Amino acid sequence: MLLPWQEGDWTRLNAERERLPNAWLFTGAAGIGKLEFAEHLAQSLLCERPQAGHQPCGECEACRWYRHGTHPDFRRLSPLGDEDEEGKEGAEGKKVSRKLPVIKIEAVRDVIDFAHLSAHRAGRRIVLVEPAESLNPAAANALLKILEEPPAEVLFLLVAHAPQRLLPTIRSRCRQFPLTRPHQAQALAWLREQGVADAELELAHNGGAPLFDHDPALAKLRGQFVQGLGQPSFANVLQLAEAVDKQKLPLLLPIGWLMKWLHDLASLRLAGLVRYYPDQERALQQLAARADIAQLMACQQTLNQLAPFGQHTLNTRLQLEAVLMDYLKIFASGKAA
Repeated sequence: MLLPWQEGDWTRLNAERERLPNAWLFTGAAGIGKLEFAEHLAQSLLCERPQAGHQPCGECEACRWYRHGTHPDFRRLSPLGDEDEEGKEGAEGKKVSRKLPVIKIEAVRDVIDFAHLSAHRAGRRIVLVEPAESLNPAAANALLKILEEPPAEVLFLLVAHAPQRLLPTIRSRCRQFPLTRPHQAQALAWLREQGVADAELELAHNGGAPLFDHDPALAKLRGQFVQGLGQPSFANVLQLAEAVDKQKLPLLLPIGWLMKWLHDLASLRLAGLVRYYPDQERALQQLAARADIAQLMACQQTLNQLAPFGQHTLNTRLQLEAVLMDYLKIFASGKAA
């Protein structure tokens, strides 16, 4: 299903159907619906009774197969669950499925085998790769080889949040298709239709991208965390680290909250703008006036170095306490640098 703000992109893409590429690369900010757009295109191309505007009918056998994830001419390549953890029972009887951060070469080899088979429905075969930048080096090189010599009637759809992380040779063998970010009014209307509370604040926190996992309990904890950042003290940072640790949250979440807070501090100080926390503008203004910009940038650099390990089994509390101590240094001088 297309999202409301994607009608123009769909019309633009339909104009290119007369000269289909071997591979499309859909780009744009995270959270604007690139995957949903690519999935809609895949169903459209596999549909056996397409409607006006190349819309999939949703009723033919191919559409039913696609909807249930069983279409024999479609493959999706994404980071897979850890084979050692898949299927194990958790403490509450739920199955554990830990996601790996990369697409491995074994998965690409399976897709290559699929691409060289004959189509079951005498049509094209489609491979969806998302996010394409999660291909590890060996997997990326393997995919490059088939993109260089693609089998007939095989279409690759790559979705990338950070296309600059892809091999330049992969990018050069795809037709790039940047997707449109929704206007704020469109995004807010859609979020409100989904029943998201505090839609305007949530949209701001997610950088204007409306597709995100909205968890009211997590949003409440984030609000408490941010309020604590607005009153920097040794006692506060220890309480913040303890609160996050009690919830067993991955380090990536509080790191992300703090990175956005630092972005707003620097932006307010240098340009007078607040992007992620408009409801905290007064506290940010008071802190920005006494922030040491050099220490702020050093703290941001530390967070950037730690972010790749955000899903690792590190001691979250100790790591968070350390970065929050760096945060306190921004205001240690008590005056603007």
